[in-house]
Amino acid sequence: QVQLVESGGGLVQAGGSLSLSCAFAGVIFGINEMRWYRQAPGKERELCAEISRSGDIHYADSVKGRFAASRDDNDYTMRHTLALQMNNLKPEDTAVYYCNSRVQSVGGWRDYWGQGTQVTVSS
Repeated sequence: QVQLVESGGGLVQAGGSLSLSCAFAGVIFGINEMRWYRQAPGKERELCAEISRSGDIHYADSVKGRFAASRDDNDYTMRHTLALQMNNLKPEDTAVYYCNSRVQSVGGWRDYWGQGTQVTVSS
C-alpha cells in the first residue's frame, strides 16, 4: 500500500508565493514520473507540472516561469518526495492541487493520488 501525503497550500495575496510538498509513504519498488495537477471549481483537472525520474520537467503554459517542481528520491529507504514552489501567484491559480504518480508496490503498478490541498489566491 502506498500513500501520497500532501502539505502546504493556504491563502495568499496575488503576487505572493506558496510551496507544496507531497511525501510518498509505503512499500515502493519502482516510481517514474511525478505530477502536480490542479482543479478549480467547475473546471476539469489540469496538469501543471510533470517531472521524470531523470529530472526532466514539463510545465503547463499557464504556470511556466512561475512554478518550479522538484523531487527527491531514495530507493534504498523507499522515501520519495515531490515539491512545487509557486511564485507570483495569480487569482486564477486558485484550485485544489493534487500530486500523482504511477508507483510499483506489492500489488504491481498503479496510479496513486494525494488527498489534495487548497490554494487560494486573493486579488
